[in-house]
Amino acid sequence: MIDRKKIVCKKNVIVGRNVLRSVLALLFWWPVIGFGQAQVNKIIAEEEARSDENIKAQERVEQSDDARQDLLEEYRTVVKIVDGLKVYNGLLQKQIDSQRRELAAIQQSIDNVALIERQIVPLMVRMIDSLAQFVRLDVPFLPEERSARVQGLRVMMERSDVTVAEKLRRVLEAYQIENDYGRTIEAYKGSLEVEGKTREVDFLRIGRVALVYQTLGGDVSGWWDKDSDQWQMLPAEVYKKAITTGLRIARDRLAPELLTVPISAPEALGR
Repeated sequence: MIDRKKIVCKKNVIVGRNVLRSVLALLFWWPVIGFGQAQVNKIIAEEEARSDENIKAQERVEQSDDARQDLLEEYRTVVKIVDGLKVYNGLLQKQIDSQRRELAAIQQSIDNVALIERQIVPLMVRMIDSLAQFVRLDVPFLPEERSARVQGLRVMMERSDVTVAEKLRRVLEAYQIENDYGRTIEAYKGSLEVEGKTREVDFLRIGRVALVYQTLGGDVSGWWDKDSDQWQMLPAEVYKKAITTGLRIARDRLAPELLTVPISAPEALGR
């Protein structure tokens, strides 16, 4: 933007110099004054020197004013930057405070996890022992598979590369498998000592209510008597067809239907 004040000042200096020259010229030609040419020239030179000095002074003032304007603009820019940094730093401080609270909560959770681990490991050991006892006292279906599962849990508990969470998951998974046995029907092959000989038989498990078997030829059938904790023979003419039907149902070869199988009497309460 053009500064009108500066232009006016420069014009005034120039006009003043011209006027001064005109006046001095008149005085030179005015005989009554008695000034010599040298004196007139000296006065003119001094006046011109003062005028040049005034111009230079005016230029220095203008330069100072320009510098002041530049500094003012720079100051305003810096103030805006500082204000923005104050807002930004305020938000960062809030984030830092939030992260510190989260770190404190995480540290507390870590401390709690260590405490829980110290308590849950003995609990899992007791759970495995209880599961082993349950398998030993339960109806003897899939004995090798179930015993191997329990033994696998014992080996896992001694491993340092398995986390406590994974150990707990697998222990609970074993409990869930045992729980599912009580509401499913299953047929599988195995070996059993029948009439003093080891024979291949088909086992039929109906939940935990009944466990029966039938030789591959179907000539011998039997069941697990929980009261006596041993295998008992069954009359083939009575149970052969029912067991065969149950085996086909368990293998999804026949639609479900009612079966006649021997079961132990329920235990009396308080026994």
